[in-house]
Amino acid sequence: MSELSDQERQTRLQSLNALLDLMRPSVQADGGDLVLIRADVETGVVEVQLQGACSSCAISSSTLEGGVTRILMDRLDWVTQVVGGVDESMDPEDSMSLGSGSYVPRYRQL
Repeated sequence: MSELSDQERQTRLQSLNALLDLMRPSVQADGGDLVLIRADVETGVVEVQLQGACSSCAISSSTLEGGVTRILMDRLDWVTQVVGGVDESMDPEDSMSLGSGSYVPRYRQL
């Protein structure tokens, strides 16, 4: 495996951050957040964490596996593995009060 130039490292990191910035509003709309913990642009291992309301959300693991991991690996050919977790330092009651989750139907008033 050839060593990456500084320019290629920077380009990969910028592409990763831009893609995460595109995904973050969807998570933030439900009271959570998506944070990059670390990225090894040489090996392709990326670590992310869901925070906020995500810590009490029943579908947070699906969001990581079916959403974040799939999107990163599909759109960034250098990503080989996505390691994800949920910040569990927040009190569950506080976490639940931050968002309702996208799976909760919203009804129009007639």
